[in-house]
Amino acid sequence: MSTGGTTEIVIRPATSTDHAAIWTILEPVYRAGETYCIPPDISRDAALADWFAAPFTAFVAELDGRVLGISHVGRNRPGPAAHVANASFATHPDARGKGIARALVAHAKDWARDQGFRAMQFNFVVSTNADAVHSWQKAGFDIVGRLPGAFLHPQHGYVDALVMFHDLTKGNQP
Repeated sequence: MSTGGTTEIVIRPATSTDHAAIWTILEPVYRAGETYCIPPDISRDAALADWFAAPFTAFVAELDGRVLGISHVGRNRPGPAAHVANASFATHPDARGKGIARALVAHAKDWARDQGFRAMQFNFVVSTNADAVHSWQKAGFDIVGRLPGAFLHPQHGYVDALVMFHDLTKGNQP
């Protein structure tokens, strides 16, 4: 994906050689405890095991050879709901304004569609994570549910979590 200049964002499957870069992105996000339902004191090994756990496929986004964003995409639930994908994303602070998050979500949607998924659902978007909510809405996701007080935010107390949904059969347009 081109960022408008001569530099291109490269999204590729993550490997064990990416663990250090992935942890550099995940650790501050998890330690802050503001956006993921992950214990803030999770160990590096447990966090990486969770990020790479089945049924998800992990990806990294590189710009100028540096990993600045990560995602993992896979089945949300098995059985009769196996046609709905789920995904998680995180970016390095240096990624801001470089199109990394936009490229990752577009890649996740394309990858899921190519794997035969018909929709993508984000089960638990913390409502105070305004950047993520805005980004996902721009990418065509609708808020289809609100879970009142479902997330204990370290600064704001109990805040809502949102369920967001996108029909992948309608293409990659918002």
